[in-house]
Amino acid sequence: MKNKSILVVLTLLAVFLPQLMEAQCAMCRAVLESEADTSAAEGINNGIVYLMAVPYILVAGLFYFIYRKMRT
Repeated sequence: MKNKSILVVLTLLAVFLPQLMEAQCAMCRAVLESEADTSAAEGINNGIVYLMAVPYILVAGLFYFIYRKMRT
């Protein structure tokens, strides 16, 4: 039970605090660091985190659905 609660807390932190994550490829980082405007870099970074998170959430939902069906 304790492991589940830790996993839930970590998942919620990852979902609601994406600014703590640095998810950029090397080429995107190099191009965006050379510009003076940081709002574009933040937008690209947020987009990458969003695109990365959606498949994981969908797969987790699918496995949860399968788990519930197999359990009953």
